[in-house]
Amino acid sequence: MNNKSYLLAIDQSTSGTKALIVDREGAIVTRSTVSHRTSYPQTGWVEQDPIEIYNNVKRSAHEAIRSAGIGYEAIAAMTITNQRETAVIWDRMTGLPVYHAIVWQCQRTADLCAAYKAAGAEDRVRSKTGLMLDPYFSAAKWRWILGHVEGMEDKLDAGHLLAGTIDSWLIWKLTEGNVHATDYTNASRTSLFNIHTLEWDEELCNLFEVPITLLPEVKSSDDIFGYTEDPTMFGEYRVPITGIIGDSQAALFGNQCFDIGMAKATYGTGTSVLMNVGDKPVQAENGLVSAIAWGIRGNVTYAVEAVIRTSGDCLSWVSDNLGLFRTFDEMEALLQEAPDSEGVYLVPAFVGLGAPYWDSYARASITGMNRGTTKAHIIRAALESIAYQVDDAVNLIENETHVELQELRADGGASENAGLMQFQSNLLGKKVVKSEVAELSPMGSAYIGGVGIGFWSSWEEVKNEKSIYQTYLPLIDPEVRDVYRAGWKRAIVSVLRKNES
Repeated sequence: MNNKSYLLAIDQSTSGTKALIVDREGAIVTRSTVSHRTSYPQTGWVEQDPIEIYNNVKRSAHEAIRSAGIGYEAIAAMTITNQRETAVIWDRMTGLPVYHAIVWQCQRTADLCAAYKAAGAEDRVRSKTGLMLDPYFSAAKWRWILGHVEGMEDKLDAGHLLAGTIDSWLIWKLTEGNVHATDYTNASRTSLFNIHTLEWDEELCNLFEVPITLLPEVKSSDDIFGYTEDPTMFGEYRVPITGIIGDSQAALFGNQCFDIGMAKATYGTGTSVLMNVGDKPVQAENGLVSAIAWGIRGNVTYAVEAVIRTSGDCLSWVSDNLGLFRTFDEMEALLQEAPDSEGVYLVPAFVGLGAPYWDSYARASITGMNRGTTKAHIIRAALESIAYQVDDAVNLIENETHVELQELRADGGASENAGLMQFQSNLLGKKVVKSEVAELSPMGSAYIGGVGIGFWSSWEEVKNEKSIYQTYLPLIDPEVRDVYRAGWKRAIVSVLRKNES
């Protein structure tokens, strides 16, 4: 049994970095959040600074530890959950990235992926990785960096380059360049990892022209990946790094979706709807992707996933770009003025559409406005667009897996909005269950890592802790639901572009 008192759980998300101090009761003692900048240098391009992200990990960790009033010696382990698919390449000699991190939302490789599709490569990619050919995933982003940044050929020839997702970058920096590793969940989102053999696939690496030698070692989420060596992190204390897992999979685990057919939705910048399908992968079609849910003690559990590119970020756009509200309290007050959107729909295809449409060329639209439309209607349409997209995703999962959803477990920042959760239940016609703990991604990684290092003796010890849930049940007639859905479908059709000549 590990005799130290706390875990440090890092949640490196698309919008910022959060550090939690978690005690042996599974309670969050304190938290600290630091946001980072996201840049949009061209239409559809999305970038972040890996150095800023790493510095923010250290800053948020120090602030959380200080706030908890504990010393570094009390930290049993550091766990990490991260935004997935965001791609980094760095120079192992200088310790610096060769280009900004290309964020999962970025669409700069849409034409490259379309060319691969036209060449007939998609079936090969899907059969091995469970993923479709889409700029969402990491491989095409790495290919872009290698092909567009000056000096890459010389650095490749000299063996100076390493590639990874954000977890790999953080582990490498934390260990002072001693460990280049990732876990099964993050590897499975790159388009280069064979989810059947559980290895990097040489044929796919050749397809994307990403040398296999650049890629990290792949390990189970509960392994010890290394120890902190950066003296600016914990000084002389070498803290084990474990519980490495992509944020959506971590939320699935944190939501205790351990049985086949259990599903969760993480309401973040985008939204991932993920369903546990057991110890064998399911061939996903029609906009679904297969995924590795987690790897624990070398045993892999699989899931199917529907990915929504823009959900909570839509509210940020309405606030920041349109200036329709400044605070969430102001948003709530305006929503009271418009209890119904009155036929206004906002389709947030700012960076294309994910499941079930997977149209990289779709663009955002507000439809159904009239002279009486107010900013309150537009704000409500933005909020409800999140629920409509999740409803589309759940219907797709049910149709493709032939497994009926019994309930949807919800987490993430936007799940705090009771009106959104109630509307979600109304649309689905099913129970929606929200944990009292919003931070289920970092808690999922903490649970996995904590059991892995003996902080807890078993998962049963964690699972038996109190967990309070808020339950929402549908309150509208099916006929009204059908009207809402029909209006949404019309709005969606108006923005689709991939089938246009």
